[in-house]
Amino acid sequence: MTAGPSPVCLSPVCLSVVLLLSVLSLGVSSQPITDSQRLFSIAVSRVQHLHLLAQRRFSEFESSLQTEEQRQLNKIFLQDFCNSDYIISPIDKHETQRSSVLKLLSISYRLVESWEFSSRSLSGGSAPRDQISPKLSELKTGILLLIRANQDGAEMFSDSSALQLAPYGNYYQSLGADESLRRTYELLACFKKDMHKVETYLTVAKCRLSPEANCTL
Repeated sequence: MTAGPSPVCLSPVCLSVVLLLSVLSLGVSSQPITDSQRLFSIAVSRVQHLHLLAQRRFSEFESSLQTEEQRQLNKIFLQDFCNSDYIISPIDKHETQRSSVLKLLSISYRLVESWEFSSRSLSGGSAPRDQISPKLSELKTGILLLIRANQDGAEMFSDSSALQLAPYGNYYQSLGADESLRRTYELLACFKKDMHKVETYLTVAKCRLSPEANCTL
């Protein structure tokens, strides 16, 4: 004798249990993406693109130099400093990981802002996606939105309090050939250095939104 199909429970209790299990299953399989996470993803993607442009421009400039010129310029740059070094930032990866999300966002904003004027002399290429100044403006706007979304009563950020840095001193004045070469090298090296910083800070800040993620640098 063949057994018939098992009876289906249609009572309110059974239906409630099925609905609860379905919700829990969805919660485990896919966490909802917040607006902040989406903004962070866009910002990180944009700064990664800028960092790649910076690396490419610096490599192209270096390859155009003689070996001795490269050696001398690298030696000078190691002894020199970037204008943005006046912006107080974490000194190592441990301090970076201990910094709050808002602090990392604020420093990133200052670094990007410090390049708004100087970036006009940096050309990533003729294609729109390789234009540096517009990309910096878009990134600055995105970071400001993230700052406002992450503000609380304890830490407040004011756009009007931005540190105004000189646009690389007399970079735009008439310079001799050697001095112009040094200035160009310094500008490209500092831009690459700062975009690397911003990429690191935004990546760590984005990781903080995922409690289970490993944010170790």
